[in-house]
Amino acid sequence: MAGWSVAPAFEAGSVVVGDWPLCHVRLQDDARFPWLILIPRVAGAVELEDLLEADRAILMEETVRAGDAVRALGAAVGRPVGKLNVAAIGNVTAQLHVHVVGRRKDDGLWPDPVWGRGTAERYESKLEEALTLVRA
Repeated sequence: MAGWSVAPAFEAGSVVVGDWPLCHVRLQDDARFPWLILIPRVAGAVELEDLLEADRAILMEETVRAGDAVRALGAAVGRPVGKLNVAAIGNVTAQLHVHVVGRRKDDGLWPDPVWGRGTAERYESKLEEALTLVRA
């Protein structure tokens, strides 16, 4: 993991959760959607194919783990998740990262994508509670 660092774009709208075996994990600071970002700690990784086969398998398991955490967070903040959206888009930030977003049919943007839509609602006073839930 030498030579790896988080792209600066992630600093503005997300908060560090911690590090899992492969990924640096961040909570998107938008309480409208329970949302984690997984960033594999692999220098220069832009596409899934840039990961070793073993790391791709770890990423899949960490994505499932993130889904569990997103569901727990959604339930805890009164926004139960009906559907998990998982995406590795990277049009704005090329560094390989996977979004795991909890969606509901009544979330205000359904069925449209969440990226760049509306004004984020910060967790503010509930941030520590949210972080505790996703770190479990």
